Amino acid sequence: MTMPLMKPKRKNPVLRTRQINLPPAARGRIALGITAAAAEGRFELQVCQDCGAVQYPPRAACHKCLSANMRWREQSGEGELISATTLHHSNDLFFRERLPWRLGFVHLDAGPTLMVHLHGEVGEAPQRVRVGARLDRAGQAVLIGFPMEGSAHMADDKMLREMTSDPKFRKVLVTDGKTELGQAIVRAVIKAGAETVWVGHAEPWKNLGGLEDISALPQVTLVPLDLTDGRGVSRIAGSIGGKVDILINNAEFHRTYGIAARRGTDVAKMEMDINYFGLLRLAQEFGPALKGRSADGVDSASAWVNILSIYALSNFPSHGTYSASKAAAYSLAQCLRAEMRQAGIRVVNVFPGPIDDEWNQHMLPPKLTPQSIANAIVKALRDGVEDVYPGDVAKEWLERWRENPKVLERELAVNGG
Repeated sequence: MTMPLMKPKRKNPVLRTRQINLPPAARGRIALGITAAAAEGRFELQVCQDCGAVQYPPRAACHKCLSANMRWREQSGEGELISATTLHHSNDLFFRERLPWRLGFVHLDAGPTLMVHLHGEVGEAPQRVRVGARLDRAGQAVLIGFPMEGSAHMADDKMLREMTSDPKFRKVLVTDGKTELGQAIVRAVIKAGAETVWVGHAEPWKNLGGLEDISALPQVTLVPLDLTDGRGVSRIAGSIGGKVDILINNAEFHRTYGIAARRGTDVAKMEMDINYFGLLRLAQEFGPALKGRSADGVDSASAWVNILSIYALSNFPSHGTYSASKAAAYSLAQCLRAEMRQAGIRVVNVFPGPIDDEWNQHMLPPKLTPQSIANAIVKALRDGVEDVYPGDVAKEWLERWRENPKVLERELAVNGG
């Protein structure tokens, strides 16, 4: 049974800050299929479409019939642990700092035999286990053997915490606490065990309700944060940037209509100023600080979360300029992910469907509640997922976009989705 994680001791300011060592990241192009699935929380292997063989490691052709007609398919991961060992020595810098490290061979019910990292609650062979794919600190997929039934503190496993960004005992910045979504996120990360939550608020003259209740929580500290004010963002980063472990950027400006229905560019400029340039200002000011603290042990800086929109994948004409600003933010978030990965900081992009708020009031259900998005964010941090698509609408749009983006574009243009 995993022992509950204890609150880490306060960092000694005299000691030198540790530098991050990343696990080996070399992967072939074909093997990146496992990584692509793990980024969305799935464990997939190649399946031959001609003979049905499931294979591992990934190859260009089927090991059984030599067919090149291979497809990635989700697996249950259930199988038998046939052997296990404990690594006490390694020439790799990442593993040398984390020894001892358990490994095992698992024969899947689907056929292949895999070498996996073993969760601490997995005992000695033989026994039934469940294999799952997780992203490591280098952003690559690794395979982990889990017990069939785990304890309540499974997420506190030392090895598993290396692969995730669990909010427990970490310090979180939520950039906008004046919205229902922001307040739901604050409550969700506190429930997940966050030690401190800084909550940003802009335009203090706007009293939207709920902020006073949030500010009364003992873990919460309000900070003035306006993403359109570069100097203000820099000032807040200088004050708390060196303490933040997880940054959740939920600040946005959302208006309806497309191009012809509104004259001028003022609204589109404001959408870009907050949704795109606001993210850029945050990344320039907070990014270096998070990267510098990515090796601080169990309470290290670990994640950056962007609340985007499923409209970022394909423009929704009735929310046209908003969609464009989110598409720009999505592209910028991909650049941020590439830069932060060098320090082992995970960038999580969340693509919700329409939220049940004032700017989606004329849209028919289903619509997402703020609490459901907040829960999806916490789950993604705990599971080490990179891309999240909360809600039925987002999942359907993603499936249609992957099948044929041109068809989706025409459908949205003709009937609004």
